[in-house]
Amino acid sequence: MVMASRRFLWLAAFALAFSAFAGAGHAGEAERIQADKPQQDKPLGVVELFTSQGCSSCPPADAFFAELATRQDLVTLAYHVDYWDYLGWKDTLGRKENTERQYDYMRYFGSRSVYTPQAVINGRVHVNGGNRAEVDGALARMARNGEGMRVPIKVSRTSDRVIIDTGDAGEGPNDAHVVIVYFEAPQAVKIAQGENSGRKMTYWNAVTGIQTAGMWHGKAQRFELPLSEITKKGGCAVLLQSVGKDGLPGPILGAAFIHKP
Repeated sequence: MVMASRRFLWLAAFALAFSAFAGAGHAGEAERIQADKPQQDKPLGVVELFTSQGCSSCPPADAFFAELATRQDLVTLAYHVDYWDYLGWKDTLGRKENTERQYDYMRYFGSRSVYTPQAVINGRVHVNGGNRAEVDGALARMARNGEGMRVPIKVSRTSDRVIIDTGDAGEGPNDAHVVIVYFEAPQAVKIAQGENSGRKMTYWNAVTGIQTAGMWHGKAQRFELPLSEITKKGGCAVLLQSVGKDGLPGPILGAAFIHKP
């Protein structure tokens, strides 16, 4: 579904309504998978899906994303947006901040509108999130062209801290934000109204919050977070993401999941 403009949606919503790997349900299985396999310093890539429970085109993309979320070589994050809520169903996982991130990507890509399901790959390109060939093709192409995760990130823990160690940049962009993205455990949602009325979907890695933990300047560097901030969240990932002078998100240079104790 294509979103023409924020103004259009605000007007429509007013007319009709006057109006952020694993957890519950699948937690045991996903945690077992993570325990069996060591965390990779350089995953193949990052897939950010912009989706909505109120979008009739999104269920196939959500199902495909659930497959991607179980892969060990990807960092996957689902941003539920709120601009389709006026169609009759308020997305239970939707957040204004997720919509804002998608609009930031729209400006970065020079696009004229946002849409769902949209998959942003490595912060560099966007494709239809329900098109398996486009998503897999973009990941493989960027890996071949040196546009994958070229900066290693290692995550470790002490009794009270999470330690994030980033590697050297080599060639290319040498400045980036260390972005911490919090997300929900997988959860089933029964949609009672709107375009997907009657469906029961399981949503993975739905983002609940984003924060910047610091700046990285191309050299090996260490960042620390309170462990208490991680343990009270469903899940957490770290992105090393270039940000332009205009503040818009750009290429993601490195990524990792921060696993709970």
